[in-house]
Amino acid sequence: MKDLKEVFQSVGSTNVSTYLNSGNVVFESQLEASELQDTIQERLRLLCGQPVPVLVKTAEEMISISESIPSEWGSGEGEQTYVAYLFKDVARPTIIDELPVKREYMNLLYRKECIMWNIKRENFNRSQINRIAEHSSYSRMTIRNITTAIKLAELSR
Repeated sequence: MKDLKEVFQSVGSTNVSTYLNSGNVVFESQLEASELQDTIQERLRLLCGQPVPVLVKTAEEMISISESIPSEWGSGEGEQTYVAYLFKDVARPTIIDELPVKREYMNLLYRKECIMWNIKRENFNRSQINRIAEHSSYSRMTIRNITTAIKLAELSR
């Protein structure tokens, strides 16, 4: 994660910190999100020798998404809740109708540039949520559990 942090610092980002070992980076920047996304993507391509998709969300977006998670959803013993942050090219409300899942066994919502779902443990296999990986948009989303989504929003404040 040290190299990742250095990439963000090299483009002028400040207060850079990584969260977990999954590529989550919280930082401050004067650049527009789209410009920053393209610049970091190119720096990571040079560093890694291959394309690395980068999704930049503003603090306001992260907080708004976190606050839109229904309060009754959790990730305890009996349920799982996830947030899939979407790249702009696949972000559209109709995406939830296209996913090859069984919605009758889960709660599935679209929010601005993200989808989120909650599944009771007994319905996990019936929901066929794993089939989301078959959808063409899967490579254009990054999925985090509810705990990480909330923590990233808190760190963004």
